[in-house]
Amino acid sequence: MSKSINIFGFHGIESVLNSSPELVIRVLIQKGRKDKRIIDLTDTLNSYKILYSISDKNNLDKISKGEIHQGVISEVMTPPVLGEDSFFHSITMFDQKPMILILDSIQDPRNLGACLRSANAAGVSHVVINKDGSAPINSLVHKTSAGAINSLQIFHVTNLSRTIKQIKERNIWVVGLDGNTQSSIYNVNLTSSIAIVVGSEGKGIRPLIKKNCDQLVCIPMSGNIESLNVSVATAISLFEIKRQRESS
Repeated sequence: MSKSINIFGFHGIESVLNSSPELVIRVLIQKGRKDKRIIDLTDTLNSYKILYSISDKNNLDKISKGEIHQGVISEVMTPPVLGEDSFFHSITMFDQKPMILILDSIQDPRNLGACLRSANAAGVSHVVINKDGSAPINSLVHKTSAGAINSLQIFHVTNLSRTIKQIKERNIWVVGLDGNTQSSIYNVNLTSSIAIVVGSEGKGIRPLIKKNCDQLVCIPMSGNIESLNVSVATAISLFEIKRQRESS
């Protein structure tokens, strides 16, 4: 089921207008703003026949609850987050080699948003998120993803281990990102149908999820840093898949 969220600032509403203007419900604009960026925004809203109204700064501050709004707050519909049945139906109908990103218990909305942004940029076909234990898709996720959630197929599942087993039954290779293994991601063939699993901040992939992966890989590192931020590790992994596919 779709729901609406408030997004704050110009970048968020501009990204939605560029990709999915039909998702915009209404826009609040700060009273007294008549600069070029506001004029351009209202012209775009008028062209799409999207409602907007003028509101004083105190009201915008109250709605934003401390978030920087730049004088613009927009209510938008989030695309429906689908379930496990829809996920497997989508894979069955997909006519290319899928690149699936599986996010295991990403709890920081900024990290989740950054992972989704990288997923969109790398050409991920499906994103799977465990329903319990992960950050909800909210305005902060939307902002950090730079609106990428509007262009991704995102699925919530209740049992990630079961979902991974069923993915494997469809001849999709499941690779888990794990800093404790010695197998480098750069030495693994990632050009086939593939799902890559990324774990939570600090703890990584849960033991049962790790056990169900076909293979575990690491990102080789130099220096004295033990691990990368989960969103950075996700981006590196996805673009390695993209690099290998385009080079093959």
